[in-house]
Amino acid sequence: MKLETLAIHGGNQISEKEKPVVQPITLSTTFMHQEDSMVYSRANNPNRQALEKLLTRLEFGEDAAAFSSGNAAGVAVFQALDPGSHLVAPDDMYHGLRAAILDLFDGVLEVDFVDMTDPENVSKALKPNTKLIWLETPSNPLLKISDIHAIAEISKGAGTILVSDNTFATPVFQNPILLGADIVMHSSTKFFGGHSDIMGGALITKKEDSFWKKIRNVQKMGGAVPSPMDCYFLCRSIKTLPYRMKGHAEHAGQLATFLMAHPGVEAVYYPGLVSHPGYSVASKQMSGFGGVLSFLVKNGAEAADHLISNLKYFTNATSLGGVESLIERRAESENAETLTPQNLIRVSVGLEHLDDLLADMDQALAAI
Repeated sequence: MKLETLAIHGGNQISEKEKPVVQPITLSTTFMHQEDSMVYSRANNPNRQALEKLLTRLEFGEDAAAFSSGNAAGVAVFQALDPGSHLVAPDDMYHGLRAAILDLFDGVLEVDFVDMTDPENVSKALKPNTKLIWLETPSNPLLKISDIHAIAEISKGAGTILVSDNTFATPVFQNPILLGADIVMHSSTKFFGGHSDIMGGALITKKEDSFWKKIRNVQKMGGAVPSPMDCYFLCRSIKTLPYRMKGHAEHAGQLATFLMAHPGVEAVYYPGLVSHPGYSVASKQMSGFGGVLSFLVKNGAEAADHLISNLKYFTNATSLGGVESLIERRAESENAETLTPQNLIRVSVGLEHLDDLLADMDQALAAI
């Protein structure tokens, strides 16, 4: 099946004798004991099984594990590592997972944060006890681009596991497993959910190896799993994912071009711009550039806050990937140790009419 067909039909498991077109929601927490049947919903559930099978196929893996949030998915990877393991992570790593490594695994795991836009930095950071390389491309919030294939070759040579956070690109625009990654991570709260009303996370593996079995055990024993209702709605939302992503990317590209030409803007970070330092690599490994961009406003944080307060169609809120446009001064949402510039604004460009979005941004910039 092509992507659009798979997104619509791959998340349905029909077993009832009435043969409903859409798979029902199975809310039962427990199941009657039968041979080869499900036992308890923390371990498995028909709706979660359908979602995991769909995610597996979308990302060209062998298996997938769904979690109750993106952070839960990421933390499950870290929990599966042996104590004393070293990992290499990007300097522009999503702050929620960066904080999880530093806070929850302090004294348990070692970590070095490096600029992964240059693969040589990854090579230099490797140690004898390095077990995992964590990759995020495009990154959050600076939209940095890293060469997945090049880093996969480094990882393979070092005998480490490569995990690639594919939240910004989604499988519509990028497939890390096909480029050499071992595991793909998603915050399914974002574009998979697509309507700012579902929390979830996911991991998809290239091989069901011993490390994957550890992750599966963390999922089962830890119990940070999505509800049947959330799995149902994620399957429903993914049906429109290919078409939504095309709209998000088109609007983000147009807004990025508009901002590049505006005198009130210092810089724009969007991998679809030819001026972006990662444009060449992004063009090679992505079929589209996604729906998120960031930009720097002149005159600092106060001007950035003033701009946001004057917008009508961009909602000042954390998160991304919904049909509505969301905007925030990113440093304000991160911790005190943030490396994000104080005047950086991150935008998740929605599916409102492009003319309305451009006009709204233009009037807000004129007011600062």
